[in-house]
Amino acid sequence: MKYKLLSICSIFLPFMAMAQEAGEMGIDEKIDKVFGDLTGWFVNFIFYQIPFSENIKIYWVLFPLILGAGFFTFYFRFINFTGVWTAIKVVMGKYEDIEKYGAKELYGEEGIAAGVDMNKVESLDKHLADNKDEIVVDGDIIDTIRDESSNGEVSHFQALTAALSATVGLGNIAGVAVAVSIGGAGATFWMIVAGVLGMASKFVECTLGVKYRDVGPDGTIFGGPMYYLNKGLKNKTLGKILAGAFAVMCIGGSFGGGNMFQVNQAVQLFENMTGGTESFLYGYRWAFGVIMAILVGIVIIGGIKSIAKVTDKIVPFMVVIYVGASLFVLVAKFDMIGWAFNEIIQGAFAPEGIVGGAVGVMIQGFRRAAFSNEAGVGSASIAHSAVRTKYPASEGLVALLEPFIDTVLVCTMTALVLIITGNVDPGNAGLNDADAILLTSGAFESVISWFPYLLTVAVILFAFSTQISWSYYGYQAWAYLFGRTKRTEYTYKIIFCLFVIVGASASLGSVIGFSDAMIFGMMVPNMVGIVILAPKVKAELKKYMDAIKLKAKAITEE
Repeated sequence: MKYKLLSICSIFLPFMAMAQEAGEMGIDEKIDKVFGDLTGWFVNFIFYQIPFSENIKIYWVLFPLILGAGFFTFYFRFINFTGVWTAIKVVMGKYEDIEKYGAKELYGEEGIAAGVDMNKVESLDKHLADNKDEIVVDGDIIDTIRDESSNGEVSHFQALTAALSATVGLGNIAGVAVAVSIGGAGATFWMIVAGVLGMASKFVECTLGVKYRDVGPDGTIFGGPMYYLNKGLKNKTLGKILAGAFAVMCIGGSFGGGNMFQVNQAVQLFENMTGGTESFLYGYRWAFGVIMAILVGIVIIGGIKSIAKVTDKIVPFMVVIYVGASLFVLVAKFDMIGWAFNEIIQGAFAPEGIVGGAVGVMIQGFRRAAFSNEAGVGSASIAHSAVRTKYPASEGLVALLEPFIDTVLVCTMTALVLIITGNVDPGNAGLNDADAILLTSGAFESVISWFPYLLTVAVILFAFSTQISWSYYGYQAWAYLFGRTKRTEYTYKIIFCLFVIVGASASLGSVIGFSDAMIFGMMVPNMVGIVILAPKVKAELKKYMDAIKLKAKAITEE
């Protein structure tokens, strides 16, 4: 074990030590070039665009993501529509009783609920005392119910916010600006379509995450694609290969796209908002990185419970603030809302002046949605696997809300604001993420003068929440490969925090590009697994829906 850890550290530590000297020696550029030369082939492969015509090129990774999502939509009879209301009720805790103790144990023929909705009683013991004359149980069923209550570390709401914190962020702000600049207003329509389809993929992978998770002796949950690929596939050799490949790419993705890129964009925007070259932070970005590293370290040291306690506050707050600001802009320009939707629909099917025509518009919408909500990549199933429940499908249903919030709600709001404020310009197609954030900021500022300062805070908080969630994803993959000891845990978390400082102080474009490629590379083993395991998910869905019906019948009859 120690030799494996030393080999991993020997790869990463020289890059960290050298990159921290970047401000004085320019070593970061040298590292970036060498790293780019070594890994360029992988990045080019993952982000290869298949040429369909002179003007139309499509990322190949979009095909398995979108086609897979379409398959799951039909296979599960449009679960992305029919399951939404049930998912909301699950998050609200309506079925918490059956998920904790089991439907048959509470509402079956020999169940102890006695026709009472157990969610409305103060405690199990009080219910038994109040109904001792009506409840007849055999043997030790009461003790069994207590002893075999559901495993898990977080609630449905906390699991949802932890997963959302890893996706809602810079992509919703900067990525949407670039997408509508290239694809026009019509890209918004296809972005929504792809987001809705992605809901089905999230349902499948997160159901499997709970079904095949491991529970440690202390109750700690270990889950995600590594486990359902290894344990679920009949071909164990294939399962181990796919699981190992996913874990390696997940670790790489956690250090770059889930960490360095986030803090790098946050510090750039903060520096810009505080004066640019005149900012007190200019030349001292490493100090911003140190502060972020300390804050990240304080949170992630406590594991998923600590992370969830932070994300269940940050994510709802920031989503409400961002959506609220968007609605304020829409209300202020309410006379243009009808025109904006007309532009979206017309632009989706009959665009003017867009490279590639309607297909080009569709590609941009699909690309933004897929890259934003990561449905099919498998990362979110790691967070969702930690939920407290006896029914895996319950968390799958909760997970399908994630692409809806991330893409259908937040991304669409950004697009509408850009369209209504006149910031859809093909000339902005080449903007990098930092400049695209400023474009979105300017769109809001045209109506809300103080919004850029709020957006700066939002970007920092989104970056922070993304980092802490991806640290959990990366650690779970790390533990799968190197074991679950405290030494391996702290080794990973220390390296992760060091990369926060590197990301803030150095511009390692090739490193981050390689990391992004690893994130979407995770899709390959994950999509293979979830397509094969889809029948298992269907069985779990039936099991959970039968449990809900059993409870409803028992309460109604009483």
